[in-house]
Amino acid sequence: MPSDPRVSPPAPGLARTLDAALTALAPAVWGSTYLVTTELLPPGRPLLASTVRALPAGLVLLAVGRRLPRGVWWWRAVVLGALNIGLFFYLLFVAAYHLPGGVAALVVSAQPTVVLLLGAALLAEPVRPLQVTACLLGVTGVALLALTSQAGVDLTGIAAGVAAAVSMAAGIVLTKRWGRPGGVGVLTFTGWQLTAGGLLLAPVTLAAEGLPTRVTGGNIAGFAYLSLIGALLAYAVWFRGIGRLPALAVSVLGFASPLAATVLGYLVLDQSLTPLQLAGAAAVIAAVALAQIPQPPRAGKRADRPSPASTRNHAPAVKGKP
Repeated sequence: MPSDPRVSPPAPGLARTLDAALTALAPAVWGSTYLVTTELLPPGRPLLASTVRALPAGLVLLAVGRRLPRGVWWWRAVVLGALNIGLFFYLLFVAAYHLPGGVAALVVSAQPTVVLLLGAALLAEPVRPLQVTACLLGVTGVALLALTSQAGVDLTGIAAGVAAAVSMAAGIVLTKRWGRPGGVGVLTFTGWQLTAGGLLLAPVTLAAEGLPTRVTGGNIAGFAYLSLIGALLAYAVWFRGIGRLPALAVSVLGFASPLAATVLGYLVLDQSLTPLQLAGAAAVIAAVALAQIPQPPRAGKRADRPSPASTRNHAPAVKGKP
């Protein structure tokens, strides 16, 4: 349907703010993963939780989109599905089972720093002082949110959290570098990755954990929430944001996850909020705001020139090519 010529498009600054706000909903939802894992899911089954979260949602999106990858996008979908979904989900759940939610979120919050470094190497994006400040401020804020006197340290959980941060950071940067094939919508693109990640996890789940002998109503509710809300909806919003915002700006939005985990702990689990945690929340919000400030274009590069990934995302489909 053609747009109404009487309706003015949003200003670039406003459009970016709206994109950032919508994208932040994804990590905010993921912040509830820690609560759902500890309160509703069967204990000690991170592989099962990861598989059930990814595979059903991916199959639903494949059925709706009715389009499979072609050409190089077969192996790209597998790589992105492993980094963004399969490997990341498993490591995240291992961290959630071995660490308090806030501590797990703190370890995973190293992700924006990794994105900053990978973006410089793979996307030729310069590292700017404002970006470094946003990363440091965000990690400091998460530390103030998470490191209470009750925070425990488990080496397995720490290692899993760090590996999860690296996995998803690599997924963000490669998603930005490759873009999407022409004519493929964000829901179909999300379905490819969720399905690939779920299929990678499924045989490992059956071999290592098997299926539970008893499933409660609470377990079903937890799995349904993580699959439909935490995966299908949240990842569609997340990948849309990666296509519209700079890689670091998207990654720093991930700081909303520990902030949401802390707020849920206060509202649902009756956990207290200290003045230091409130200061941490303010630091996280400030870090997210700093990362959304547009950077000046590099010398010799037109500010209005689309990136290769952006061009691929909106290019018309060519018959016989991916």
